[in-house]
Amino acid sequence: MPNKKTTTNAGIPAESDEHSLTVGPDGPVLLQDHYLIEKMAQFNRERVPERVVHAKGGGAFGTFEVSQDVSQYTRAALFQPGVSTEMLARFSTVAGELGSPDTWRDPRGFALKFYTSEGNFDLVGNNTPVFFVRDPMKFQDFIRSQKRRADTHLRDHDMQWDFWTLSPESAHMVTWLMGDRGLPKTWRNMNGYSSHTYMWINAAGEQFWVKYHFKTNQGIDFYTQQDGDDMAAIDTDCHIRDLYEHIAKGDYPSWTLMVQIMPYEDAETYRFNPFDLTKVWPHGDYPLREVGTLTLNRNPENYHTDIELAAFEPSNFVAGTGPSPDKMLLGRLFSYPDTHRYRIGPNYMDLPVNRPRATTRNAYAKDGPMRYDNPGDPVYAPNSYNGPHAAEPEHIASWEVEGSMTRAAATLHPEDDDWGQAGTMVREVLDDAARQRLVNNIAGHLLKGVSEKVLLRAFEYWRNVDKDLGDRVEKTVREQQAD
Repeated sequence: MPNKKTTTNAGIPAESDEHSLTVGPDGPVLLQDHYLIEKMAQFNRERVPERVVHAKGGGAFGTFEVSQDVSQYTRAALFQPGVSTEMLARFSTVAGELGSPDTWRDPRGFALKFYTSEGNFDLVGNNTPVFFVRDPMKFQDFIRSQKRRADTHLRDHDMQWDFWTLSPESAHMVTWLMGDRGLPKTWRNMNGYSSHTYMWINAAGEQFWVKYHFKTNQGIDFYTQQDGDDMAAIDTDCHIRDLYEHIAKGDYPSWTLMVQIMPYEDAETYRFNPFDLTKVWPHGDYPLREVGTLTLNRNPENYHTDIELAAFEPSNFVAGTGPSPDKMLLGRLFSYPDTHRYRIGPNYMDLPVNRPRATTRNAYAKDGPMRYDNPGDPVYAPNSYNGPHAAEPEHIASWEVEGSMTRAAATLHPEDDDWGQAGTMVREVLDDAARQRLVNNIAGHLLKGVSEKVLLRAFEYWRNVDKDLGDRVEKTVREQQAD
């Protein structure tokens, strides 16, 4: 079989793979060498801007199969008994850049795209059930406190602890981050959570509040801080490599989807705000219910087109699902698609990885850069030329709202506070060995350039979580400072 011929992007045979067009063998390179200019221009533009958050990551394709009947709570097609849905998962770190080590202590993103028969359904979660802040006004500031300084261009623990100790609502999440699960051994050995509260709607129009939990079937496993630091030097891409290699050899990782379901009416009088992203719902109040199994069984064929160009957005709801009054969620409904328009372009949904696969798209969106399948006339609605028209949904996700416009925290529930759940986690969930590792992880983090004034606030911060924990953290820091 003859070798393939190199061509230009226009399909025209290239004259050389090795030599530029010059005036004589040693002369200047000519501007009219179209193929050289095409290669250089393409190379100069082959990187799309990395994600502002969750830049470093990897993923795979798979299926989600429903094993239990939850149709009494949602009419969404992908959650009906026996349904199998193609999907894509992307795992990531939050603060690091594209080339950062996989084993920095950081939350892990757990983003899912389901190509359902009713359109794409996205869940944008983490490996933690809570988050650092509860209002989107503070999200940008939180992320900037994790990034590089303007003067030294270095990441700075003083900035992180300055923000955290001035934001007491962060305590629950920082306890998770500094604990064992803040450094998962592999992506296969961590859970995924929606973190946010969402809405489910059944065929009769009844509404429920729901939280998603993807429980790893490989078991939870983690690195100690020392092991994670060592691995960062040995293999900065160990999590990407681990996922790819296990799928390649047929050892497909899987997660069992469990949900917590709260009757709609319970939210108003529940003991704390159920839409607060810094809180969990105790399982004793709302037990886990099994839904189905997510299995990753196909590696990307091209990481750029399948993973880097994948655009996940929590605003992609299908019938039977919807948002909640969670302020962070409502802010993200705008933020995610907006960043995709900047990073990839206004027609990012035209890319194969982002297009719906099990349903036909009939949108009036048109024109703009990289648009390659413009709709034919008519391109406006309403029209009298058999163009698509919106179908009024039977049931819309909604909730009651009253009051004047304001900038204020949500109405307090009887047990709302910033420290209680973090303290319960320390005292009742962790064992003695895990508590000692928590102390060591916090102290080690504080000893890396945190100023004295922020240190004092950090010690008080941890005493508010648990007095014994705070005392032990301070003792460990002071002892190591004296050495």
